[in-house]
Amino acid sequence: MPVTGKDLIALGFQQGADLGHALKTVNQLGLDGDALAHWVADNKPAAKIKLQTAPDYAFNIEAETEAEVENVTKVRQTMDILMRTPTIRGGAVMPDACPSGPDGTIPVGGVVVAQNAIHPGMHSADICCSVMVTEFADSDPANVLNAVHKATHFGPGGRTNGQRYTLNPELYDAFRGNSFLNTDKILRSTHVQLGTQGDGNHFAYVGTSRAKGTTCLVTHHGSRGPGAGLYKQGMVAAERWRTKLSDGVLKQNAWIPADSDEGRAYWDALQLIRAWTKDNHDVIHRATAALAEAEVQERFWNEHNFVFRKGDLFYHAKGATPVDTDLLPDTNGTQIVPLNMAEPVLLIRGKVNGNNLGFAPHGAGRNFSRTAHKRAMAGRTQAEIFTEETAGIDARFFSGNIDVSELPSAYKPAATVRAQMAKYGLADVVDEIVPHGCIMAGDWEKDAPWRKKAAAKWAAKQAKSP
Repeated sequence: MPVTGKDLIALGFQQGADLGHALKTVNQLGLDGDALAHWVADNKPAAKIKLQTAPDYAFNIEAETEAEVENVTKVRQTMDILMRTPTIRGGAVMPDACPSGPDGTIPVGGVVVAQNAIHPGMHSADICCSVMVTEFADSDPANVLNAVHKATHFGPGGRTNGQRYTLNPELYDAFRGNSFLNTDKILRSTHVQLGTQGDGNHFAYVGTSRAKGTTCLVTHHGSRGPGAGLYKQGMVAAERWRTKLSDGVLKQNAWIPADSDEGRAYWDALQLIRAWTKDNHDVIHRATAALAEAEVQERFWNEHNFVFRKGDLFYHAKGATPVDTDLLPDTNGTQIVPLNMAEPVLLIRGKVNGNNLGFAPHGAGRNFSRTAHKRAMAGRTQAEIFTEETAGIDARFFSGNIDVSELPSAYKPAATVRAQMAKYGLADVVDEIVPHGCIMAGDWEKDAPWRKKAAAKWAAKQAKSP
């Protein structure tokens, strides 16, 4: 009598994709009785990993206003759920934290330490979002701001032929050799989007070092299309492992085992994305220096949406700046924390302690969503808000359209973040870059072709109405 699926399940074999193959094998071998029991014991898949009791994590944020109470409550709620993911061994929340998705999703300003696991959902689609500073020996801030306006590109898509920067061919070949990165879409975006900054809170900022009096250029953006493509591929791979290995783990917290072939390939892909993103900053800075005829004195950078590694522990930072020198392979130890376009960019240094796990805030964060902030600004024109909030600086929107959700009032008070960073011993401020001006994408969707088409269609319909 042939062995059935019920027989294997009764012996401890779990339901799933492996059951059919096992059933075929034992029947081909003609196993029964003790021989069948021994075969199942030796070949059944390991029991699925269940949610754990959440380990402790450091909570380096406190509410000072009514608006912050709700934000802080939501951050704690999502972290409490997230920490039950069975790979997690520790975590920390920074003073700029805010929720970034459904409950259980790592918040902006969150750090999560996982053992032998890479969680693509915990570095997000904007992999290696990062900041670079170039200090010039003797340059006028206005000249540098005008130069970077010519050198950079904001908005959707990328650069057209004749306006592209040159990609390192060795880096391109490395992309082609990685199983996660060798798609046509990703490979094309490495060329087309090099030297572009996207939209949202990304910027090009020019200011003056308070300590030295020198002019500095600061850029903020991530890995654009290449990183978004890797994130998409990584989430697909992690979901396969989630269904195979775990029970009860949220989709956004799926992981790839770091010691698997796929895990090693994904880790390598992350390093290539890091290299591309650094080049993405660097080409803009070099072009700016050339256009401004400015002498470069120093250049450094740091990422704040990434995965960092110590042995078999993987530190997932979503909107958190590393200060642990062991996580900084190519910087001078000084890290960059922007706050908003009207506030100084902070240069910080820090040491690892129980509160920070080797990280500091990445910026000011938000108490409200972009949409909620826009609603709160109702009753005033965008021009009025812009004039009031950018007084004294040369603030520009690349698209020509104001985006009030990126003006200073959209963010938490800079003084609050700085005070809590000091209170919890996260890092020390060693210098400030005082703002001269800033360029951001602005509301590029206002003039998007699809929006213009829809407006024209509506206008034509209204013209026909009696």
